[in-house]
Amino acid sequence: MTADGVRSEEIDTSRPHPARIYDYLLGGKDNYEVDQRAGDELAAAAPEVRIGLRANRAFLRRAVRHVVTEGGIRQILDIGTGLPTSPNVHEIALDAAPDVRVAYVDNDPIVKSHGDALLSSEGATSIVLGDLRDPRAIVEHPDIRRIIDFDEPVALLLVAIVHFLTDAEKPEETIATLRDALAPGSFLVLSHATGDFADRTAAQAVYNKATATLNLRSRTEIERFFNGFDLITPGLSQAPFWRPDSPPPPGSEQIGFYGGVARKSA
Repeated sequence: MTADGVRSEEIDTSRPHPARIYDYLLGGKDNYEVDQRAGDELAAAAPEVRIGLRANRAFLRRAVRHVVTEGGIRQILDIGTGLPTSPNVHEIALDAAPDVRVAYVDNDPIVKSHGDALLSSEGATSIVLGDLRDPRAIVEHPDIRRIIDFDEPVALLLVAIVHFLTDAEKPEETIATLRDALAPGSFLVLSHATGDFADRTAAQAVYNKATATLNLRSRTEIERFFNGFDLITPGLSQAPFWRPDSPPPPGSEQIGFYGGVARKSA
């Protein structure tokens, strides 16, 4: 058992995990040889993958700053947070407003272990083990409730996570359950992989050997996840073109990530 109470048998290092592949491709150190092999396969199948992941991460930073500075949000629920990559969501948010509270959720015990170490001194921030497939358990988790007051507006982050749910797992219903728990004025920040701009079959096959399959969806399919929310300008866009704060890098037109931010009306 690890120091944070996670049983060692819960940590599967025999198969690549999307969070650790992501970490490896972003240049992180919290990954294993199996994740590195999968990351190298992914980069060979889709050479633009690294620029795409960086663009997705940059979208997250811009979206968090927007909901805090312009949207007035002071509490954030980040589901599928992945391994810590600085600046983390709470670092971005706290830089914009010192009273923001952040609750992280991930289903990988290794992510939980690293998060606990990182957040040990952050009283307004927590991380819990949870799975997007069980949204009610997330909303009702006591450590989430300690940080998040669902009677007040919340920014719900579903960044590069919904594409790991199959259609059979009913992602629209999952998001609707989370939406219904949010107060009016809350935000949804969502990004999702797509095959709209290039053939991603080979890259998809790499992920499908990992602990979660990659389900590419079209713009129309992804827009349905925003039902009950009002997309803010510029709507659902390729990640590097959502309110860029600098010119998008060359090749951005081929990046296979959509990103959008939407608000729940009264």
